[in-house]
Amino acid sequence: MNSPSSNGPEAFDPPFVVDEPVRHAIPFVFNTPHSGAVYPPTFLGASRLDALTLRRSEDAHVDRLFAAVVGLGAPLMRANFPRAYLDLNREPYELDPRMFLGRLPSFANTRSMRVAGGLGTVPRIVADGQEIYRERWPVEEAVARIETLYKPYHRTLRGLIQRTARSFGRAILIDCHSMPSTSLGREDSAQADFVLGDRFGTSCAPALTESFERRLRALGYRVVRNKPYAGGFITEHYGEPGLGRHALQIEINRALYMNEQSLALTAGFAPLSQQLATVIAAVAAETVDSASPRMAAE
Repeated sequence: MNSPSSNGPEAFDPPFVVDEPVRHAIPFVFNTPHSGAVYPPTFLGASRLDALTLRRSEDAHVDRLFAAVVGLGAPLMRANFPRAYLDLNREPYELDPRMFLGRLPSFANTRSMRVAGGLGTVPRIVADGQEIYRERWPVEEAVARIETLYKPYHRTLRGLIQRTARSFGRAILIDCHSMPSTSLGREDSAQADFVLGDRFGTSCAPALTESFERRLRALGYRVVRNKPYAGGFITEHYGEPGLGRHALQIEINRALYMNEQSLALTAGFAPLSQQLATVIAAVAAETVDSASPRMAAE
């Protein structure tokens, strides 16, 4: 059998990166868990799909869209391994037993809606519904991905949030994603440029979501909240507003900055990146403005 992860974690050198600012100047941490684009040869060999099709699940170039935050004084954490290989925005053991040879650990969550949809911690399908793997493979491989990639990633992310909270008295995690323009349905969100997910007001202070929404709308963007993306495991797990730890998911329509078929950047990338930096700088300034204490107090 062509094992889908026999390259091991050494195939990702390194598996993830934290771009640190010269000085951590604002109480923010930025995270791009789905922008990884390193596809190990054995993974490609075990897949039914070609490399471009596998990349349909990838939030291509989102790490580059948000790169300016480092210059604004915030760390940016980004995965190098792809979402199709291991999804960091899931519980650690949301696994589909139909994918594997052998018995899953007893504590695995095999019945979540995400597992049922094929999009567990180790996905069964790519975003457009196509099956990834040619055949079932050893459950030990899935456990190895979780132990050597997923858990170290989340330990590092948790450490960044804790460090930020110690330094500033609060921490704001911005979880950065992109969405296919075709995934938005026919309702209010059909024409959305941005979807802001705050778990329906439970993962961060309303003032934070409002601040982003107001500034994005002022630039002419169409913004909706929580529909169809309210935030996944990361937003839910790390957002504790009562403890001064806020988490907001930002989904960006891919058609704004890239060709969704080829994944090539378009002329929209540079102005969008610049506008994001402007919005983030303004929101950050508001959070530390003593005249705007609402979020600090929540």
